[in-house]
Amino acid sequence: GVGRYIGSSEIVVDGRRSEVFTIEYADGGKLHVPAAHAHLLSRYVGVKGEQVRMHRLDGKRWEKDKKDAQKAVADLAASLLETQAKRETVPGFAYDVRCDGRDAFDAAFPYEETPDQLAAIAAIEQDLARPQPMDRLICGDAGYGKTEVAMRAAFVAAMNGKQVAVLAPTTVLAEQHFETFTSRFDGTPVRIESVSRFQTAATHAGTFKRLAAGVCDIVIGTHAILTAKVSFHDLGLIIIDEEQRFGVRQKEFLKRLRATADILTLSATPIPRTLYLSMTGARDLSLLRSPPRERVAVETRIVRDSDEVVRAAVEAELARGGQVFFLHNRVTTIGRVEKRLLSLFPVSRRPRIVVAHGQMDTRTLALKMRAFERGDFDILLSTTIVESGIDIPRANTILVDQAENFGVADLYQLR
Repeated sequence: GVGRYIGSSEIVVDGRRSEVFTIEYADGGKLHVPAAHAHLLSRYVGVKGEQVRMHRLDGKRWEKDKKDAQKAVADLAASLLETQAKRETVPGFAYDVRCDGRDAFDAAFPYEETPDQLAAIAAIEQDLARPQPMDRLICGDAGYGKTEVAMRAAFVAAMNGKQVAVLAPTTVLAEQHFETFTSRFDGTPVRIESVSRFQTAATHAGTFKRLAAGVCDIVIGTHAILTAKVSFHDLGLIIIDEEQRFGVRQKEFLKRLRATADILTLSATPIPRTLYLSMTGARDLSLLRSPPRERVAVETRIVRDSDEVVRAAVEAELARGGQVFFLHNRVTTIGRVEKRLLSLFPVSRRPRIVVAHGQMDTRTLALKMRAFERGDFDILLSTTIVESGIDIPRANTILVDQAENFGVADLYQLR
């Protein structure tokens, strides 16, 4: 069951000294696990915000908890199958993919589409034209054009009289999507609104009212739009950016919305279940592997931390007019890192540094991120708030401090 690790020590058993790991359980019970059996121990990951309850060594609650967990897994699997079966049998909406203004909207894209983008757009058009609900995963690195593919689908849905919900895992990313969509849809009759922590409750209420009345065509936001307060007039398309960043409760809410809505999931690092559904054919998959023109492959180096390495990386990036992400995932010591970075350069050549992390006031954080995006600063010293796919084209170098504290998926997402 769940206990608290209190350290390692040596004890004498049958006249022999053995190293053991000691776990403390409820009511003061202790269990000594021989080092040779360390593989039987695993870290317990609790639910955020809930108090961890330790088990008793002689209690029956652990067996009950295991059975409850197994039942919950079975129930979830059954509900997933039920939803998938319903989506296969319940007729959806067949869109007119060559709707009014579509050619002009496509032509307004300021870049040349990559071959993979064109293939993904064509596949989505086929999905939307069929009466069966779409469920497609678009997988590709940041900057490979997932958002443009999603905007083409959103335009078709909106021009067919359907509403679109765009979900992003963080406020910063939701705001960036709102700015991108607003700019891209400029000149079209499509009305776009956002819901995030940057707005007041009164603003949210107004947006929810317009969604229910059908006045708002596209809403972009974080989990704030996944509440019972939100009702759509005619929701046709759900676009989920970085699905792996949403929790179980949010996904349960999405599942209720999903029965007949078309789903487009965007991800650079899909979770195993999402990828598995795609590999087995339960969910369609489009890969964006061809980089945009002039985009080069990311070069990854694992090096020992030193002032020389940091200075050289920053100077090389700033010399070509770029910007730098410096990631330090500890709010308590981030000020110390800022002083260190400033001390590496003479006063005349000191880079302009802005510090950002999730514990900041929302508006302050937004202003700092926008200032960096405009190019007012050279280095963004931040925690992992940058990992959710925000796109700042001038930032071509990222330094990850204490990379050994991250998982492989986290490092790949940052990359």
